[in-house]
Amino acid sequence: MLRTRAAFGLSMAFALLTMTSTLALAQDAGQVLRIGNGSEPQTLDPQISENTQDSHIERDLYEGLVVIDKDGKVAPAQAESWSVSPDGLVYSFKLRPGLKWSDGTPLTAEDFVYSWRRAVDPATGSKYSFLYYPIKNAEDIATAVNKDVKSLGVRAIDPQTFEVTLKSPTGYFTRLIGHARFLPVNKAAIAKYGNQFTRPGNLVTNGAFMLKDWTPQSRIVAVKNPNYWDAANVKLSEVDYYPIENQNEELKRYRAGELDVTNEVPSDQVDFIRKDLPGELKIVPYLGSYYMGFNLSQPPFKDNLKLRQALSLVIDREAIVAKITKTGEQPAYSWVPPGIAGYQSQFLDWKTMPMPERIAKAKELYKEAGYGPDKPLNLEIMYNTSENHKKIMIAIASMMKQALGVNVTLVNQEFKVFLETRKEKKATQLFRAGWIADYADPNTFAELLQSDAGLNDMGYNNPEYDKLVKTAAVTVDPEKRIQMLQDAEKLVIRDLPMMPIYDYVNKRMIKAYVQGFDLNILGYFYSKNVTIAKH
Repeated sequence: MLRTRAAFGLSMAFALLTMTSTLALAQDAGQVLRIGNGSEPQTLDPQISENTQDSHIERDLYEGLVVIDKDGKVAPAQAESWSVSPDGLVYSFKLRPGLKWSDGTPLTAEDFVYSWRRAVDPATGSKYSFLYYPIKNAEDIATAVNKDVKSLGVRAIDPQTFEVTLKSPTGYFTRLIGHARFLPVNKAAIAKYGNQFTRPGNLVTNGAFMLKDWTPQSRIVAVKNPNYWDAANVKLSEVDYYPIENQNEELKRYRAGELDVTNEVPSDQVDFIRKDLPGELKIVPYLGSYYMGFNLSQPPFKDNLKLRQALSLVIDREAIVAKITKTGEQPAYSWVPPGIAGYQSQFLDWKTMPMPERIAKAKELYKEAGYGPDKPLNLEIMYNTSENHKKIMIAIASMMKQALGVNVTLVNQEFKVFLETRKEKKATQLFRAGWIADYADPNTFAELLQSDAGLNDMGYNNPEYDKLVKTAAVTVDPEKRIQMLQDAEKLVIRDLPMMPIYDYVNKRMIKAYVQGFDLNILGYFYSKNVTIAKH
């Protein structure tokens, strides 16, 4: 009798355990975030990546010393605390105890030493090594003046203490290292797999998620990393990233329930969305500039400032943001967007000039540049595949044709190909570009246009500009530093290596059941904070 009861009790206990486990699995299965991510990633190597689409995924897979939270403030991450020497030159970061990589091996300060050295090593080929220039010897190493990578101002004091020595005080340094290019990589995986270390099954990371699958042009799947230091507070079991370049297709899939968050919003659907899905349209400030870059290394724009001025004058920026983008973007007449505390953006002097006067002035400059009705400019405008970009390029081409008689050919390329074409500076004349601040400081815009910057796709080369930006980088007095950066921007406005079109906002569709998907002014989000609240 007793035996029977015991058996019955065990059966009931097993049944209850099974039901509980099944319920837990069902709940866990519902914690999947499906997010549109724009273009196919270029790479998931954080020292090589160049674009925001890669960084969105990388901030889930990896974690740096700090993160930039939803309010744009620096918060502890792999480092639980840090201190700065009285002279502002030495930063000491104390890592959290017991940190691990996704394969369970220990993560120590030496991993950050290795990763940061790798980022500035010319052999790595990073186009973003300039972000490291505030660190002692970084610039000389990246430009091959100094061949000793180990002389970079970083060292491991002990397994939990990572020390960084700067070449001069840099007030924005902790904000800077919140950027994805400062994420650590696993030395053992790179040694074993070489440039294939980012593939599924090979990639070892330290973030809240780890790579499970990557089907090109289809989907990237990341699953919860049980070895992450804060895994107990990560609610999502999986994040699926979909590279969808066509915004209308993305919205279609969102409305069909295939996506929980979009990467963008199709401009021609904004009125419909505001009417039928108002609670799901999220628009937040975004510190970035949408612009057109001139290839200054070749005709027709090389040594032809008047032609560049003429084309910039005829672009009706107000019409573009009012009739095409329609989600709060601001017409841009400066290189550095307004809104950075303590900095005064420098504007084109014809900012307030009415369009008829701009066009009249443009015609004069166009003629002086050697063009006119009998000799129209034949121009190729290149952009990456996107319906939103296409609409803007068509509008710009129409404005140039109507005002000046320019014959424009539009060429679009898949994003990764487009980036390579821009870098080569051989097949581009005028091209679409955008720059999102890497950190909330004017230097993030200033450094992009230095003659030796890896992402200076315009080929802008002005020694006076370079000197101002480099001197500002080592200037301790904040007022003098800001004045130098403002003077540098005045040169950009004068030389016009690019023409600003509008200042960004970040716009996405987000389902009501997605909680904690917070975008800061830099466009950063962390899926570890997200919960799916479906009932």
